[in-house]
Amino acid sequence: MSEILNWIAQPFSYAFMIRGLWASLIVGVVCPVLGTYVVLRGMAFMGDALAHIILPGVVLAFLLGWPLATGALLVGVLAALAIGAVSKRSEIKQDAAIGVVFAGAFALGVALISMQRSYAVDLAHILFGDLLGVSDSDLWLMAGLGTLVLLTVFVLYKEFLVISFDPVLATTLRLPVSLLQNILLVLLAVVIVISIQAVGVALVLAMLVTPASTAYLFTRRLPSMMLLSAGIGSLSAALGLYLSFYINVASGPAIVLVETAIFILAFVLAPHRGVLWELIRSRQG
Repeated sequence: MSEILNWIAQPFSYAFMIRGLWASLIVGVVCPVLGTYVVLRGMAFMGDALAHIILPGVVLAFLLGWPLATGALLVGVLAALAIGAVSKRSEIKQDAAIGVVFAGAFALGVALISMQRSYAVDLAHILFGDLLGVSDSDLWLMAGLGTLVLLTVFVLYKEFLVISFDPVLATTLRLPVSLLQNILLVLLAVVIVISIQAVGVALVLAMLVTPASTAYLFTRRLPSMMLLSAGIGSLSAALGLYLSFYINVASGPAIVLVETAIFILAFVLAPHRGVLWELIRSRQG
C-alpha cells in the first residue's frame, strides 16, 4: 500500500507538477463545458480555425514584448467577432467566412514567423503546449479567464440552450440571437487562449470536442452532458499528467491520448448508442 501511495504522491513532490496539475484541471473542466455547445452546434471547424487564428497574435505579442496570452486573446476575440460579422451576410455562409478569416490570419502569422527565424524554436510550446512550464502568473490568468467563462455559461444557460436547439424559437422569443452567438464565439476564443499553455494550438480542438462527444454518448440532457464531460476532461488531465511523468512523453499529447482512449471505449460500449449495443440489437432483431 505504501508503494502505491508513494507512486501517486511522487510526481507532486515537484512544484512544477503541482502547477501543471492545476492548469490541466482548469483546462479539463472549462474546455469540455463549452465544448458541449461546440459539439451540439457543429462548431468543431470554428474551434479549430480560432485555435490557428491566434497565431499572429502570439507572434505580435512576442515582437512587442507583451505577454503572449494578451496577444492571443486580443486576436482571438477580434477574429471571433469578425467571423460573426462576415457570416451575417446572406451571400456568405459561416464555414466560408471562417475559412477566409482563418486562412488570412494564419498566413499573417506564418509570414511574421518567417521574418523572425530565431522565434521558431520558442514557438514550439505554442503549437504543442508546455504544461509543465506553467508559471504562477499563467495559472492565475487561466483560473480567472476560466471562471469568467463558466460564470457566463451559467448566467446565459437558458439563452444558449434555446439558440443551440431551436433558433426559430429564439427569434420568436425576441432573444438577441446575433449578440448571443457573438458572445459564444468570444467565449470559444477565450477558452482556446486558456488551453494554449496546456496542449497548444495543434491539440486544443481535442480538449473541446473529445470529452463532450464522449459525454454525448451517455446522456440526453445538456446539464448532465456538461457535468460528465467536465468529469472526463479532469480525469483525463490527471491521468495524462501521470503518463507524462512516468513514461516521459509530452503532457499535452498524453492528456489528449487518454481522452481519445476513453472516447473509443464509450463509442464501443455506451448503452443504446455504442457499437456493441447496436450489434446486439441488430442480432436480436
